[in-house]
Amino acid sequence: MSAVLTPADQRVVLHNVSWETYERILADHINSSSPHFTFDHGELEIMSPSVEHERYVRRLDEVIKIVADEMDVEAEGLGSTTFQREELERGFESDCCFYIANALRVRGKRELDLRVDPPPDLVVEVDITSSSIAKLLIFAEFGVPEVWRFNGERLVILNLSAGNDYHEVSESRTLLGLDGGEVSDLMTRGKDLGGTAWLRLVRAWAHERFGGRQF
Repeated sequence: MSAVLTPADQRVVLHNVSWETYERILADHINSSSPHFTFDHGELEIMSPSVEHERYVRRLDEVIKIVADEMDVEAEGLGSTTFQREELERGFESDCCFYIANALRVRGKRELDLRVDPPPDLVVEVDITSSSIAKLLIFAEFGVPEVWRFNGERLVILNLSAGNDYHEVSESRTLLGLDGGEVSDLMTRGKDLGGTAWLRLVRAWAHERFGGRQF
């Protein structure tokens, strides 16, 4: 087992890692929110998020929850839950994820088995610097219908096509009518705001944009 370290992004990539070793590492960190682990056919990326990274994640998480509330739709947020399938030799922990169309199917479950349970409807990835593993290939194989990627300036919304690859769209299909450009602008407007002021900004924007509409 060898390792490659990427200091700027706080990522370590281990090569030739067995599935059993991957599961042992996950078990050792079962009660930890950090680091995040991505496994792909023997390649294991370990990522320790920075303060900037986590701030963006929390704010996007808040945008989704507030918009869902204004739309009056269910949104079951499962944070950075570990999703894994041994038969695919792949596993991931997103920055945050949501069940929306399938919220009722997972509500109250203590564990998920993706051999029978659906994948999350929406996965959010903050990519200030690029991952060493092609995560979109993993998300596609798991059948995640929508992925949001944010690079610190721009939010890109990606939908899974019938050909099992992702293409950029202007509006979310998971939260109908939500425009990626609007979210990018919102994140920019909130950069210098404290947490409470940020929440007020998002709530006012979301209420004006989606409050009282029928979806």
